[in-house]
Amino acid sequence: MTRSLSFSLPVTVVVLAIAYIYFSTVFIFIDRWFGLMSSPGLLNAAVFTGVALMCVFNYTVSVFRDPGRVPSTYMPDVEDSGNPIHEIKRKGGDLRYCQKCSHYKPARAHHCRVCKRCVLRMDHHCIWINNCVGHANYKVFFIFVVYAVMACVYSLVLLIGSLTYDPEKDEEQTGDSFRTAYVISGLLLVPLCVALSVLLGWHIYLILQNKTTIEYHEGVRAMWLAEKGGQIYSHPYDLGAYENLTMVLGPNPCSWALPASGHIGSGLRFRTAYDYASAASMSE
Repeated sequence: MTRSLSFSLPVTVVVLAIAYIYFSTVFIFIDRWFGLMSSPGLLNAAVFTGVALMCVFNYTVSVFRDPGRVPSTYMPDVEDSGNPIHEIKRKGGDLRYCQKCSHYKPARAHHCRVCKRCVLRMDHHCIWINNCVGHANYKVFFIFVVYAVMACVYSLVLLIGSLTYDPEKDEEQTGDSFRTAYVISGLLLVPLCVALSVLLGWHIYLILQNKTTIEYHEGVRAMWLAEKGGQIYSHPYDLGAYENLTMVLGPNPCSWALPASGHIGSGLRFRTAYDYASAASMSE
């Protein structure tokens, strides 16, 4: 499912940054280091173009794909023995009901104040894609970050390499426009490499724990309350690192780097650690 897109300044900034980094990398850094028409130059240009295309494609899908909409007819079935998890409100113990959307919320769904609707397995609202990151577009968002980190690090290596290669010749031939391009690229790439690497590391941690950003913060509070009551808190959706990984990226490792999402299901119900516990007890 896709959604319509209005003008967004952050999205425009991202598109312009991607275009600038691509053209400066291919037509300045690679050309000055290897020569664009040489074999190493063509090889590096082809590899970088492939990474950039995957980055742009996954970014586009992240922007346009609907993150997951709660069906207007959704009603939790409290008598469903196959679904032992029914999230309740912190106060009162009632089933979670969204007063703004006027319907019940499935487990892991949250209301986004920016999108003004409930989002399935909501992680966060991202201004850089002008969209929520949720059940349906989480994988493509994660893959976009992976390719963005690869592209930025690759470009930074080529930038540094083109500066250090034959510095005397470079000093003679470098004009003011090239100096400006190098300065702007450096000011873009260094903070982008750091920020995107931190973001990537954070989401790798979340995926291995089978948590969303919202669930992480809720889990900190739940852990504190559990310890205060002399209990041990465990995240109910944590199935083990590899199972958690396949829940997001899919069961086939060959498709992990591709934006395929046929494995994610409806987003209304998720496997839990209790499913495995009940299955183990039945097999005994």
